[in-house]
Amino acid sequence: MSQLLYVILGLVAGVFSGIFGIGGGLILIPALVFLFGLTQHQAQGTTLAIMIPPIGLLAALKYYYSGNVKLNIAAFICLGFFIGGFFGASLIQNLPDLLLKRLFGIFLFIISLKMIIAR
Repeated sequence: MSQLLYVILGLVAGVFSGIFGIGGGLILIPALVFLFGLTQHQAQGTTLAIMIPPIGLLAALKYYYSGNVKLNIAAFICLGFFIGGFFGASLIQNLPDLLLKRLFGIFLFIISLKMIIAR
C-alpha cells in the first residue's frame, strides 16, 4: 500500500512540476516530512535521489553515504513524478500567465506557513 501512496505522491509532484515548474523542494520534501514521517535530512536526500538524472547526483551520493536516502521510496515516487509531470504540463498550457503567477504565489505562501508553524 505504501508503494501506491509513493506513486500517488510522485504523480502529484509531477503534475505540479508540469504546472508550476516545481516539485522537489516544494512538494516532495514537505510531503515526505509531514505525511510520511521522514526526517528533513531523509526527505531532502530521498528527493535528490529522485532527481538524479541529470541533477543532484553528487549531493544525493553524499546524503546516501550518510544514510539519509530511502531508495525504496525514491523509486516509486520517481515513477509517479515522471507520469505526473507530463499531465501537469499538458493541463497548464492554456492557462493565462497572470492566473498561473497568482496560483504559484498562493501555493508558495501556504507551504511557507506550514513550514514555519509545524513542529
